Amino acid sequence: MFLRLLYESFVRQRRRKALAGVAILLGTTAVTAMLALATTIGDRIHRELAVYGANIVVFPQADQLEVKVGGVDLKPSTGGAYLKESSLDKLKTIFWANNITGLSPELPFTLQLAGQSVPATGLWFHHPFGNGSALTGAPELHPSWKLTGAWPAADNEAVLGHELAAKLNLHPGDTFTSAQTTYKITGIADTAGPEDSQILLPLAAAQTLSGHPDAISRVEISAKTRPEDAFARKDPDTLPAAQREIWYCRPYANSIAYQVREAIPGAQAEQVRRVEQSEGSLLEKIGGLMWLVSAAALLAAGFAVSAAMATAILERRGEIGLMRSLGASRGAIALLFYSETGLLAVFAGALGYLAGSTLAWWLGARIFAGDAGGATGPVLNPVLLPVVVAMALIVAIAGSTPSIRAALRMDPTAILRADA
Repeated sequence: MFLRLLYESFVRQRRRKALAGVAILLGTTAVTAMLALATTIGDRIHRELAVYGANIVVFPQADQLEVKVGGVDLKPSTGGAYLKESSLDKLKTIFWANNITGLSPELPFTLQLAGQSVPATGLWFHHPFGNGSALTGAPELHPSWKLTGAWPAADNEAVLGHELAAKLNLHPGDTFTSAQTTYKITGIADTAGPEDSQILLPLAAAQTLSGHPDAISRVEISAKTRPEDAFARKDPDTLPAAQREIWYCRPYANSIAYQVREAIPGAQAEQVRRVEQSEGSLLEKIGGLMWLVSAAALLAAGFAVSAAMATAILERRGEIGLMRSLGASRGAIALLFYSETGLLAVFAGALGYLAGSTLAWWLGARIFAGDAGGATGPVLNPVLLPVVVAMALIVAIAGSTPSIRAALRMDPTAILRADA
């Protein structure tokens, strides 16, 4: 009998159920889209801000020492100190190793070319790192660099900054000789930085020419981080053991830099606050907007369900009065209405999950156009399905409860007399 009453309520009130279902569908679609975007927004924002460079810089700790005589800085341009390139493998062992998306070591030096001293820098170009499947280096860490030609693929190849190339009248395909070695120019780079007046060489070649094997003077690291808050700015060495563990295990730029200092001997790692704060501020604002949209969608769905249920109960007063007069308990009547609402919420919530996932893909493709890490089709995150259905149930039950409670307070005798 209960199942028959449940079935008849959907058959006889198709319009009311459809209105309530559409309200839940629209609400859960918006929530699913926001949640699906939120799960990937951090990575996408990180890739978008990668054009501004690294968010962590590593350099020799000795470079912090000032050597001045009579107000003149006597410290060499390289700082007189170096890190070891081989030490970079230790970055694979830190707690947040998987959050490091790229790094670019460099070694500046002076190269003798055509009887004059020319600034040069050794860099990684498409260098394998991590498990070997990912390539990293200066081109990956600076996607805004413009190149005419190709990056060096061998130790006897080089790229010239466009200002230096114009000064020396050199072009891709030309060669130059320095230190009894002939180098082929594979490309001309426009970096909008000091590299425009430099020769860019593979790091191994720079180490050989400068006479500093396995040496690097600076490392730029791009890492996925959590927005900085007050806790992130704490000094971990002054925190109690429990709080220090929490700080250490959160992907703050500060905590990753701290782990880098632990892993590489003699290194000083600091976050680039301009990039890091821009990323954190942007994520906070977008996150707040997403929560606001989700809350508004759920609230609107709740009011729509409440209005639809109030109308449905008004139309079914006679049915409620008859069931009460035949001995049906208030609990049985409440169970009937909540079952109707629950079935409607589960069905509409599941459809909203599918529609929201598709909407999230569409929005992501439009907002982050050209993002190589973006999805190429609707991506269904199975973790979101129970969350979205649970939200639909909560909204539907919360919206229908006032009307159901009002129905249970009705006097069956008064209802039947009024209908008669």
